[in-house]
Amino acid sequence: MIPRYLVDVELDKLPVLDKDVIVIGAGIAGLFTAIRASEKHSVLMITKKSLLDSNTRYAQGGIAAVISDEDSFEYHLQDTLIAGAGLCDREAVDVLVHEGPKGVRSLIKMGTQFDQENGEFALTKEGAHSQRRILHANGDATGFEIVRALSETAVANPKIEVWDDHFVIDLVTQDGECCGAIVQKQNGERLFVRGKATILCSGGAGQLYRYTTNPEVATGDGVAMAYRAGAFIRDSEFIQFHPTALCYPGAPRFLISEAVRGEGAILRNIKGERFMERYHEQLELAPRDIVARAIVSEMEETKSTFVYIDITHESPEMVKHRFPTIYETCLRYGLDLTTDWIPVAPAMHYMMGGVRTDLNGETNIKRLFACGEVSSTGVHGANRLASNSLSEAIVFGRRIVKRIEELPELEAAPHIEIELERSSAPIQAVVERRLKLQKVMVRYAGLKRSEAGLKKGLEELKRQLPIFQSILTEREEYEFANLLTCAMLTTEAALQREESRGAHYREDFPARDDANWRKHTVLHRTQGITEERIEDV
Repeated sequence: MIPRYLVDVELDKLPVLDKDVIVIGAGIAGLFTAIRASEKHSVLMITKKSLLDSNTRYAQGGIAAVISDEDSFEYHLQDTLIAGAGLCDREAVDVLVHEGPKGVRSLIKMGTQFDQENGEFALTKEGAHSQRRILHANGDATGFEIVRALSETAVANPKIEVWDDHFVIDLVTQDGECCGAIVQKQNGERLFVRGKATILCSGGAGQLYRYTTNPEVATGDGVAMAYRAGAFIRDSEFIQFHPTALCYPGAPRFLISEAVRGEGAILRNIKGERFMERYHEQLELAPRDIVARAIVSEMEETKSTFVYIDITHESPEMVKHRFPTIYETCLRYGLDLTTDWIPVAPAMHYMMGGVRTDLNGETNIKRLFACGEVSSTGVHGANRLASNSLSEAIVFGRRIVKRIEELPELEAAPHIEIELERSSAPIQAVVERRLKLQKVMVRYAGLKRSEAGLKKGLEELKRQLPIFQSILTEREEYEFANLLTCAMLTTEAALQREESRGAHYREDFPARDDANWRKHTVLHRTQGITEERIEDV
């Protein structure tokens, strides 16, 4: 079993810092929530690298909200529910679509500049959206623009203290209440940060897989530390693989945005044949999981490691204007988006599940909140609708801040029980272990899964469990422990769900089974795996 704390510490021997609100992580969720919370509270933002290192920064497509007169809340609600394949919480989706536009206005107030055409917002359409409702910035650099505006606002704010290069090891709890966190500084010194509210905004776990569009820092720390603290982790089997990441020697798995297909790009296999009509009537704009599996099937059939995305039939001016970042990045590797077919393959992109919260972003542990990709609010269901993640972070960030205002002052004086004396030496060769873990996940818990494969994967992961008896001191060691935790949660939940739904595909159970499986899988450190029925229709 995974222990309660990653390190043995005596709390009363650690230096203590008091803040009203502790924000762990720095993407759109962390920045936006910290700025809103600072209106009435002192805020500490802790990031393990810097304010600019997060998944948000790499978000190209944009942010989905009902802005246009031709669009409606009802349309956005329906599109999200359909993409979520029967597992969305209707109430949470309702909150998202109704409060999204207000959140976008807040972003604009905080300095975000979205693209405009003739004095109106330039709205685009992405896969599985029925209307144009995606706001974007600098063509395809929306995330970067949002992070730029918010981080400038946060840094200039005297009520927000930012700690770069600090690692949060664990959450401290007492009697079902979160009292703060144990933090390690760059020099290895540890301290206890105490707060009235702690908000996890630590992003996803892209590094579970060898190929991912996520940055190096996406190691599932928030999910793992919340799990250790006794939070419920919901729907961890639903991992979204983006169908089209650049697949070229020497190049990173750079995202080729869904919006490229939204603007007319087509997919071709290695023989140059367009293939999506064999898989779905929406062709290239089918839901992401379908497109990703179709690509894998074509790759297997043609014994190739990639397929092509082709937008060469559109005018070069439009392509360069609409996708400047993608165009420039491809060019750096000798690929011209306007004249070349670009080699792409699926890569891990987004984690639909996470720490279960209510509609105010609060977990089952009092004073502990989760926002953004680390959370499971019920919005995404079994498959996230493109560009809903940025809106989700803002809408629930705003709600979390309102809920914090109702909290009484913290009175608990926490004490940590040392469960097991850690004796073994620090673990060796973390980099190799991480690579091995990623390979296990790709092979057994990737786009296509089966009982035999998942069991074998789980067995291989369990061989790494002795790490929890080791004395850990380095960031890479904590990250590996967190990745191992998330890998086991994902694999266990995938083994439990004997059907195919949304982003979870079982070759031995290829059909969706609403009669038995229209429910969530929920994992808890001491209660094990349970199921949660879905009340609404």
